[in-house]
Amino acid sequence: MNRHILGGLLAASTALAPVGAQAETTIDWWHAMGGELGEILEGIARDFNESQSDYRVVPSFRGTYTETMTGAIAAFRAGEQPHIVQVFEVGTGTMMAAEGAIYPIHRLMADNGVAFDPAAYLPAVVGYYTDPDGNMLSFPFNSSTPIMYYNRDAFAAAGLDPDQPPRTWAEMERAAQAILDSGAAPCGFTTSWPSWVMLENFSAWHNIPLGTKENGFGGFDAELTFDNDLVARHWDNLKAWGDAGLFRWGGPGSGPDAFPAFYAGECAMVFGSSASRAGVLRNAEFEVGYGMQPYYDDVAGAPQNSIIGGATLWVLSGKTEAEYEGVARFFAYLSQPEVQASWHQQTGYLPITHAAFDLTREQGYYDANPGADIAIRQMTLNPPTENSKGLRFGNFVQIRDVISEEMEALMAGTKTGAQAAADAVQRGNALLRQFEAQLR
Repeated sequence: MNRHILGGLLAASTALAPVGAQAETTIDWWHAMGGELGEILEGIARDFNESQSDYRVVPSFRGTYTETMTGAIAAFRAGEQPHIVQVFEVGTGTMMAAEGAIYPIHRLMADNGVAFDPAAYLPAVVGYYTDPDGNMLSFPFNSSTPIMYYNRDAFAAAGLDPDQPPRTWAEMERAAQAILDSGAAPCGFTTSWPSWVMLENFSAWHNIPLGTKENGFGGFDAELTFDNDLVARHWDNLKAWGDAGLFRWGGPGSGPDAFPAFYAGECAMVFGSSASRAGVLRNAEFEVGYGMQPYYDDVAGAPQNSIIGGATLWVLSGKTEAEYEGVARFFAYLSQPEVQASWHQQTGYLPITHAAFDLTREQGYYDANPGADIAIRQMTLNPPTENSKGLRFGNFVQIRDVISEEMEALMAGTKTGAQAAADAVQRGNALLRQFEAQLR
């Protein structure tokens, strides 16, 4: 995406923007949350609208995260962009490169005299969405991290302690074998989002890099370097466990077959987003337990901390001052501890502010819901390092597809872990260079 072209588009879209404030200024919010999450999101917008009479936030579901982001970019080119668009974390590099198209949050809040303190947010969240100078570019909204969900009934049937989920990959293998041997389930574990869980978070959890330049935070000329011995070892283990029936491949991309296998009692454990908690509780007909991601205990420094997924809210250029004032007021509303705590408790997304976490704890939510704090404990286990603060690579949506394809080849037995990782790095770096060339 060429920033000079975007500059021209900005001028055109500004000319088309409505002039003057009305009695009730409309704020368009494009998002990627369907189902129950979408209903909760719409409830937040409705509560804001009812809390004042100057602005009306209008949420609009636009499909998947990828569809929402690409749709917003296309709308910007046509001068029909929304004020706010929800973009998943791997779209951060793309949005940062679109300098003429975005209105950075730190500037939006300052321009409208609305208090906004980045220190109020969890460090792992703030770091992901700031520029090299520490300025926040987008508004944190829904942040999650992968955790382990497990079938406590299956654990008991296999003679395992339901209160002690596996902590290491060696323990994971033994637990899965016990589950198979006992007949408690025909599969030990599966995973959704294999790239996010079994590479991106796996690397952060073991404090090893995905790429150069602080995983891309130091510049768009970074290179992927995850074709290391530990990743190859883990991927080979996944293949061996799959052949033995201990692990089941849940599919590429989002891993669409993973949670259905868990709900059906076919797999006793599943790795997935902490934000899946509400869906898990709704769909599982057994008692659910929660655990952190396993680690290899012969790796020094592991476990480190996990990294976030989810999305933030980006503000697009080309609107009026009155409309931007409304956006700033809405973000101030979203920052309130009561709003954030309610969102966290209803969805399983992280309480992204310290105040929301403290409020949730004071309300006794974690005492009443054991395991609900697993995600935040995992995220804050240790201060983030250059290897564990996240990633910021251009074209990472496409790179994730490449990683999934190579992992699928691994599981099909056509490549070793080392070959799959090396090919993913080579193909991914080609996509990084394409993205970098578009910025010139």
